[in-house]
Amino acid sequence: MTGRVTDKRRYNPDGTPRAPETEATGPESEAPASEPFADEVTQLRAELDAARRRVDELARGLQEVMRDRDDFKQRIQRERERMIEVEKGQVAQALIEAIDELDLTLAHDDGSPFAQGIRLIRDKLLQKLAANGFERLQLVGRPYDPNAAEAVDIELVTSPSQNDRVLAEQLAAYALKGRVIRPGRVKVGRYLEPAKA
Repeated sequence: MTGRVTDKRRYNPDGTPRAPETEATGPESEAPASEPFADEVTQLRAELDAARRRVDELARGLQEVMRDRDDFKQRIQRERERMIEVEKGQVAQALIEAIDELDLTLAHDDGSPFAQGIRLIRDKLLQKLAANGFERLQLVGRPYDPNAAEAVDIELVTSPSQNDRVLAEQLAAYALKGRVIRPGRVKVGRYLEPAKA
């Protein structure tokens, strides 16, 4: 019984074994066999490059999303802090108005125990404000600053050193973290040179 040989690399078409010297060797025989592999390698490299580009693109997109998220968190935090400052300012306004009333009462301090009690209450309220970051600005004797106070009165002074200086305070100024939340009302000195005869 004779079988048909299908292995064409070792046998001739008629079924006889191929002689070793007739087997194809050399670069021309490898070209057809390696050509499909070369095409496949080229295709795989192209796919790998495309995949790398896609990964880079996705990584950049992820980094951008993370930056946006961090920026959003910072914006939310700043907004929250600003809202807290506004709320603190509103609460402080009520305390400041109460302190103003106590200051008016103490303007006529007669040294009585009642006046001393009012002074203690006023000082305690000022301490509470200071503990929460509020500062009562000391304006008397300093140069007039329109950002910190409103000039409601002007007094002529005899000394040039008192020109544009705050002489008296009718209403105290308050600041929170360096920002004036309630401007004061002050009397400012104005020096005029005497007329020469």
